[in-house]
Amino acid sequence: MSIEAHFQLECEQFKLDVTFSVPARGITALFGPSGCGKTTLLRAIAGLEKNVRGHFRIGENTWQDETTFLPTHQRPLGYIFQEASLFAHLSVQQNLHYGFKRIPAEQQRIPFEQAVNLLGLEPLLARSPARLSGGERQRVAIARALLTSPQLLLMDEPLAALDYQRKQEVLPFFERLHTELEIPILYVSHAPDEVARLADHLVLLDNGQVQASGPITEMLTRSDLPLAHDHEAAAIIDATVASIDDDYHLAKLAFPGGHFFIPDQGLNVGTKVRLRILARDISLTLQQQTDTSILNIVPVTVAAVSERNPAQLLVQLDANGVPLLSRITHKSADKLSLAPGKKVFAQVKAVSLLA
Repeated sequence: MSIEAHFQLECEQFKLDVTFSVPARGITALFGPSGCGKTTLLRAIAGLEKNVRGHFRIGENTWQDETTFLPTHQRPLGYIFQEASLFAHLSVQQNLHYGFKRIPAEQQRIPFEQAVNLLGLEPLLARSPARLSGGERQRVAIARALLTSPQLLLMDEPLAALDYQRKQEVLPFFERLHTELEIPILYVSHAPDEVARLADHLVLLDNGQVQASGPITEMLTRSDLPLAHDHEAAAIIDATVASIDDDYHLAKLAFPGGHFFIPDQGLNVGTKVRLRILARDISLTLQQQTDTSILNIVPVTVAAVSERNPAQLLVQLDANGVPLLSRITHKSADKLSLAPGKKVFAQVKAVSLLA
């Protein structure tokens, strides 16, 4: 099942003309600079833009096309804004029941208790919104949206109003939504760290148009897209905890291209994790080094080499089907005679555990 969207809209100085198709599962990030059309696109999907032309389908259900236009209240969606917008005169429990009780029992896909447990709201049910932190209010807003039994969740920069600490408190709950529910999420953000941690797919927007769309692991490492040339350019790797070295307090993480060691953070063997490796943290060698402090060394094949600036090159690497990026100087590339197809070793100086 997929989500199919095509929208055209002109208003004042801005023109939106987007077409994309993404899986109707997991989290799809709508990503791009401020003013590129992310929120306008989300509003069009929600039916809030009346002058938009095009179509929107989720699976076999058409919300909008040449002959159909479901008004917002008839579209089975949940919409999460930057601000939680809770009813101040109602308790948390009453806020949650507001939408839940309006859904006929036979259409309720998510039980009240499941939403409460999923967002960790049990201790907060009797409180008023005024007695909640920003992160707690946003968790209540998400649970309230879930209790309307939506086919699709729309999130418009839901963490933008939170400080760093509150974001770190909320992110694990977003990951639970991802792993425990089958409801697809369209997630608007301009924060690369959020996208890297949460997204399965990425729709890259610029100036009201789709630059590219695809799996997050591929999109971040494509040299024809600006993300790979950013100072924080990185590859995302999904791995599994293979073992724990109790003597050195290290976790061994296996992925198709080999394995990485990271400091043990209480991970359990078999746990699925997501890693982020910056392009600037990978150096290349022709032979596997043994007299080095770097533990994480994997065999790779050079997939492509492109110029980043007069001094540096961007090297796309293939680690048994897993894409990586390395940023090195022209001089280093010439010294190693790098070219597509060449076998080298990637020395990874730092690995970040995202989830």
